[in-house]
Amino acid sequence: MMNFVEELRWRGMIHEIMPGTEEQLQKERTSGYLGIDPTADSLHIGHLVGVMMLKHFQRAGHTPIALVGGATGMIGDPSMKSSERNLLDEETLRHNQEAIQKQLAKFLDFDSDIPNKALLVNNYDWMKGYSFLNFIRDIGKHITVNYMMSKDSVKKRLTGESKEGMSFTEFSYQLLQGYDFLHLYRENGCRIQLGGSDQWGNITTGTELIRKVEGEDAFALVCPLITKADGGKFGKTESGNVWLDRRYTSPYKFYQFWLNVSDADADKYIKIFTSLAKEEIDALGAEQAAAPHLRPLQKRLAKELTVMVHSLEDYDMAVDASEILFGRSTSQALRNIDEETFLQVFEGVPQFSISKEKLSSGIKAVDLLTEDAEVFPSKGEFRKTVNSGGVTINKEKLEQFDDVIDRKHLIGDKFIVAQRGKKNYFLLIAE
Repeated sequence: MMNFVEELRWRGMIHEIMPGTEEQLQKERTSGYLGIDPTADSLHIGHLVGVMMLKHFQRAGHTPIALVGGATGMIGDPSMKSSERNLLDEETLRHNQEAIQKQLAKFLDFDSDIPNKALLVNNYDWMKGYSFLNFIRDIGKHITVNYMMSKDSVKKRLTGESKEGMSFTEFSYQLLQGYDFLHLYRENGCRIQLGGSDQWGNITTGTELIRKVEGEDAFALVCPLITKADGGKFGKTESGNVWLDRRYTSPYKFYQFWLNVSDADADKYIKIFTSLAKEEIDALGAEQAAAPHLRPLQKRLAKELTVMVHSLEDYDMAVDASEILFGRSTSQALRNIDEETFLQVFEGVPQFSISKEKLSSGIKAVDLLTEDAEVFPSKGEFRKTVNSGGVTINKEKLEQFDDVIDRKHLIGDKFIVAQRGKKNYFLLIAE
């Protein structure tokens, strides 16, 4: 059986681990859980570290439990936050849970007959009928206020770093998370909780609760906060989070995110976000060192993640779309990509509006690209560039300066891509 802790260790995915954790996991198949915040109906790549921990956990023969925090999501975790979040209603949380499970199914095996198939649970299911009086009587008496206030997530909010302070609602969060661990220990034999380094305080409250209430040991392992080599925040772009749902981040943009990470980040991320073996990653690293301009690490990282999160077809389309601006491409490739991806590829390219009606009867290329769309400042310059082979329409070289352009040239009955030289693109939109 694969050693889970050793696997995470060489991948750089261990920040802190409770004594006895590795021994427990080597001794027997163990159930372990990781909590996921259901405040959106899609995971983003910031969640992927935890999801990959669960994936490796299952690969090592253990039983992963993904806990969607329906109850705790109604409150808000104070960890690493400077203010309270907006609270969600039950209907929204249920919708988010269903969407998240579909995404998790791409990483975890929930459905087969293997003995360690994954489970998905929602803590709202066991918290919704638990009265406040019973909770503080049964659970609250076991954890002191002194213990709760010693946690970094609480101290930072109470020592003036936040002007807003902390409500009792958020102060109680670690008790609720601790009870989740206790409940899963009782119902599923769960002995370990996984999470990010910011969760260490909440997780150890759970192990303390199990020790006090059940007299048994429970364990914890957390991964480091993922950062970029330049100190920037991982997973953020100018347009916000990089999501796993194509409605929020298209497969093309998802692929581009990973393709464009720095060499240092690619070396780190390929260990964390893929299941590739150490030997294969080492070989890719050697290729990168020998020919960094070919970017083998970035290309493999982008492929592994795009295929895993989306599909092989989406990956192929993203590669084809990327080639349009940055490599050799064909007119057919332009016509094969969907309109959303097409527009994303040509985002920022100069655009001109042209008449679809005029195209019906045909327009000479020289008139189209100097008068209808000012791609060239003069007909003389246009003629000279055509004669030197420097003008293409939809990736096909223009042979004569007065060739006729008509509606059959339109891509999706809407677009024409003109290119002047190797790098200057122009998008003509027929309306």
